[in-house]
Amino acid sequence: MESNPTLPNSYVVVISPQYCTPYQVDLYIAKRVKKITEGRHLGAFDINGNNIFKVKTNGFFSSRLTIVDAAGIPIVSLKPVFFSVLGRWKVYRGDSSDSKDLLFTVRESKFFQLKTNLDVFFASNTAEDVCDFKIKQRDRKKTCFIYRGNSDNIIVEIHKNKAVRDKVRGMDTYSVTVNTNVDYAFVIDMRVVLNEFNTPKNTGGGGVDGGGAAGVDVVVVADDMEFVWMLNSSVMICIYF
Repeated sequence: MESNPTLPNSYVVVISPQYCTPYQVDLYIAKRVKKITEGRHLGAFDINGNNIFKVKTNGFFSSRLTIVDAAGIPIVSLKPVFFSVLGRWKVYRGDSSDSKDLLFTVRESKFFQLKTNLDVFFASNTAEDVCDFKIKQRDRKKTCFIYRGNSDNIIVEIHKNKAVRDKVRGMDTYSVTVNTNVDYAFVIDMRVVLNEFNTPKNTGGGGVDGGGAAGVDVVVVADDMEFVWMLNSSVMICIYF
């Protein structure tokens, strides 16, 4: 988190103070927006439908992603951590992947989860005993809340919203409500990582269809029913009864 003694503790500034406002910010996110987004990856838009951020891939065989602003300037880069027990992504400033530019890490809260819960740790929080933020996804991925630490303090609400399609002409559209003085670029970064956890992966390639955190996917097949625990994406184990 950026250190700025002029900002009160109520501020959440991670990427830049320019993305904090003294009023609530409403945004849209969507996939498959023609001439803007790449493949299954997200774009973020203001309430007028103007693109403000989008995810760029780094080649078909690369799992690394970059989030750029409307001018194409890299804001952050994201990399999965392979061979981790818990799915994990690291987020770096700009186009870097150097450890000195690490901003935060996003990690699954538990090994087995029926609902997606992710913990967010700033680079300075090396012990990772208590998360700095928590992401909770509910209602079959239609709703997401972001909390400050392990508190009940909700700073962001994200809801599936088909009406957004009239604004951005895309698929899988959501409305995003960001509290006052919360870095909305940081919010979009976290939502992009959540999208990676939500998306079925291949065994490691990024590009259009790959790029999840590494680990194990477990698929249990019983009769005609299939139950999938998306833990991570390096290995898939199928169990048949």
